[in-house]
Amino acid sequence: MYNYSKKLRLTSKNVLQKTYFSRKKRKTKPPSVPKGVVYIQSTFNNTIVTITNLRGTVIAWSSAGQCGFKGARKSSAFAAKSTAEFVARLSVEQGLNRVRVNIKGIGPGRKTAIRGLLKGGLKVANIRDITGIPHNGCRPPKKRRV
Repeated sequence: MYNYSKKLRLTSKNVLQKTYFSRKKRKTKPPSVPKGVVYIQSTFNNTIVTITNLRGTVIAWSSAGQCGFKGARKSSAFAAKSTAEFVARLSVEQGLNRVRVNIKGIGPGRKTAIRGLLKGGLKVANIRDITGIPHNGCRPPKKRRV
C-alpha cells in the first residue's frame, strides 16, 4: 500500500500548492508456491487457462486471444496448447511445479492444453473433468402451428 503524506509549499506567486510524496515500494520476490490448481475452460470459440494456488489466489492466466490468436484460429487446438505452455512458463518462474488440472467445456483444446502444461514444465498430479451436465435440460420450444 502507498502512504501518501501531504506537504504544502509556497510558490513564487504566493499560492499554496499540494505536492504528494510517496514511499518507495520495496521490490520483494513473491513467495514460491510449490503446488497449485489449473483451470482449463475450453469452449468452441476460445480456451482460457488459469493457474491458482491451493487457496484460490490467481498466480497466472491467459487466453488464446491474449496470446495473439484472432478469429477462427482462437478455437484451434494449437492455440490452446500454446496458451497453456505460456501460462505454465509464467508459473514455473514463480516456483510452481506440481498441479491438479480441472477441465471445463467440450472445445477442441481440451487434451492439447494438458500437453502444453507438460511442455511448459509442470508436473500434473491428477486430471478432473468439471463440465456441467444438465439433469433435465432446457425447456423445449413451443409446438409449431401451421
